[in-house]
Amino acid sequence: VQLQACGGGLVQAGGSLRLSCAASGRAFSSVAMGWFRQAPGKEREFVAHLRWSGGSTYYADSAKGRFTISGDNAKNTVYLQMNSLKPEDTAVYYCAAAVKYYNRTYYTTARVYDYWGQGTLVTVSS
Repeated sequence: VQLQACGGGLVQAGGSLRLSCAASGRAFSSVAMGWFRQAPGKEREFVAHLRWSGGSTYYADSAKGRFTISGDNAKNTVYLQMNSLKPEDTAVYYCAAAVKYYNRTYYTTARVYDYWGQGTLVTVSS
């Protein structure tokens, strides 16, 4: 299974980007898909996740009100619409897929995800 993330790029502060992540390879069923990011010199951090059961979403405080996660369960595809971008959003963004059920809060942690994309760089200029 491979996850391919794309859509990153250079954008001015206040602008928008839409990231996409699609799974390929052998068929699998994910329970949730999420986005994480890692800024230079910092640890990877949770951004948002989408659980297919019920379509529930959850966001990091830094993403609330600006980012929207959505997706297509049948295609194991997830999107991240990012609006009102800030320079501090600059990071490599990674998508991930989890195949096991956990309590909702666990999907904010990287270790519960089984598959990861290669990352796409988002650079926000001031």
